[in-house]
Amino acid sequence: MSMTDVLAAADITKACQAFHAPDSFCYKKFFELCGLKKKSKTDVHKVFHILDQDNSGFIEEEELQKVMQGFEPHSRVLSVKETKDFMAAGDKDGDGKISVDEFTNLVTAS
Repeated sequence: MSMTDVLAAADITKACQAFHAPDSFCYKKFFELCGLKKKSKTDVHKVFHILDQDNSGFIEEEELQKVMQGFEPHSRVLSVKETKDFMAAGDKDGDGKISVDEFTNLVTAS
């Protein structure tokens, strides 16, 4: 499954281009621009599993740093600060990774 099976390619491109500049990433706006915020819980879970590249059941820091590349392969990686801020927002139980439920809450609450 690819991201374009869940989200419109034009929306993904728009979202990735909006945060092309270093240290400009805002997960709330990104989820809105790519159309994920409007999707069903099932679709959000599909996106989570695409981003969980090692199939561990979690999005770890390394995967989170490459989150934009998960949507569009030629996008930039997040800076250390952006990654830490994103992890802090999503990792509600403090275990250093984001579960599918934490990701769903992050998307729907943003």
